[in-house]
Amino acid sequence: MISISLRPSGRKCGTVSFASTLHLCPILDLLLADVPLKWQPELRLGLQEALVNAAKHGNNLDPSKIILVEFFVLEDQYWWVISDQGSGFVPDCCCGGSDFSEYNISEFDECGRGLYILHQVFDQVNWNHEGTELRLCKQFKSRSRLLR
Repeated sequence: MISISLRPSGRKCGTVSFASTLHLCPILDLLLADVPLKWQPELRLGLQEALVNAAKHGNNLDPSKIILVEFFVLEDQYWWVISDQGSGFVPDCCCGGSDFSEYNISEFDECGRGLYILHQVFDQVNWNHEGTELRLCKQFKSRSRLLR
C-alpha cells in the first residue's frame, strides 16, 4: 500500500510512505513528476539506489516496515528525505571517506558502488546520526531556464 500526502496549493512538497518493496516504478514516477525532463533519468538512478538501500538493507525487505519519503522544492533545490525503520547505517563501509571525485565506479564493491552513485547524482548526500534517514539534494542553477 502506498500513502501520499500533497499540499493543496500544489506539488511543492509532499510525503509518500510505502511498505518495503523493490517494486519502485510508481513511487519513482511520483517523486520525479516535477523534475525537469532533462534531469529525470539521472535522478531516477540515484533515487532508485537510495530506495532499494532503504528497503533491502534498512528494512530487510520486511513488508511490515515502512519507508517514508518527504520531497520538496526550495528555490532552485530539489530535496528528498528518505527514512526507513532499520537499525541504521554508518557510511564508512569500504569507501574510506566522502570524497568520491577521484574514484572510478569499477573500483568499488557493491556497497561502495551505491554510495558512489549517490554522490555523483546528488549535490548533497547526508545521513542522520542514527543512519536511518538519508537527505538528498539536487540543485539547479536556474529553474526557470530549465523548465522552458
